[in-house]
Amino acid sequence: MKISEIQNLSIAELEAKLKELNSELFNLRFSHATRSLTNPKQMTNVKKDIARVKTVIREKEIAAAANGGNNGK
Repeated sequence: MKISEIQNLSIAELEAKLKELNSELFNLRFSHATRSLTNPKQMTNVKKDIARVKTVIREKEIAAAANGGNNGK
């Protein structure tokens, strides 16, 4: 997922996406533990997507606080 796609989402959508990515990471870890994961690089990509989403959420929270309100929520 590209950062430009992530930045266009609202905070509620970002939180939903974060929950979805965490669930996907759990499933990938489970598959990896049972040796049925075909591409271990998927785990790295999902972890990076999680970090991107968390970064954008934090940026929007900081911007909302600087504007004196909850404009991003």
